[in-house]
Amino acid sequence: MDRRNTLTKDVVIRTAVALADESGAGVPSMRRLGERLGIEAMSLYHHFRNKDLILDGMIDLVFGEVELPPDSLGWREAMRLRASSMRAALTRHPWAIRHMDSRTNPGAATLRHHDAVIGCLRAGGFSIAGAAHAVTVLDSYIYGFTLQELSLPFTSPDGLQDVAGSIMDRLPREEFPHLAEMIADRGLKGGYAYKEEFDVGLDLILDGLERRRETWG
Repeated sequence: MDRRNTLTKDVVIRTAVALADESGAGVPSMRRLGERLGIEAMSLYHHFRNKDLILDGMIDLVFGEVELPPDSLGWREAMRLRASSMRAALTRHPWAIRHMDSRTNPGAATLRHHDAVIGCLRAGGFSIAGAAHAVTVLDSYIYGFTLQELSLPFTSPDGLQDVAGSIMDRLPREEFPHLAEMIADRGLKGGYAYKEEFDVGLDLILDGLERRRETWG
């Protein structure tokens, strides 16, 4: 049986996402994707006219993994749940961060996600302008924090201690006293998890949105 006739768009997209997760480089080449699927690269054009359409589908799949804000929660807790779920999805698919808001042909999951988030904020008392402000600052924070977290040279408190110890061994403490103080307190004591900073920052944003939401007309 001709392999290309058994393929579906969903299979192609999921395979492309798997390849991107493995390489961290985003949308794979048509040649690489064809090899993984066991078909000639040209056969992919029977399903997708170009590579951009594959990337559209990949980003839509990532948005589909993000939990939608449930109607049963108030806007603050719903946005907290959505932020945590978004961060988890981006951690699974780090290549997606720079593409999440770049698509001009968004898929159904992407549209559903944005509509649900805006609807939750509107139901929570935000004006249209206020909802736009809230989405912008929340997404900027989620994307930025996740990108920074993924760039760190450690993934655990023990790893942080090793890195902090190495820096402190070479740091002129008299010249950089404030930095030395923070490294000693946050890095060398043990038990500090950088990931906990996400909730601290998110609380600050949600508190600010709470104070301002009724002032945006």
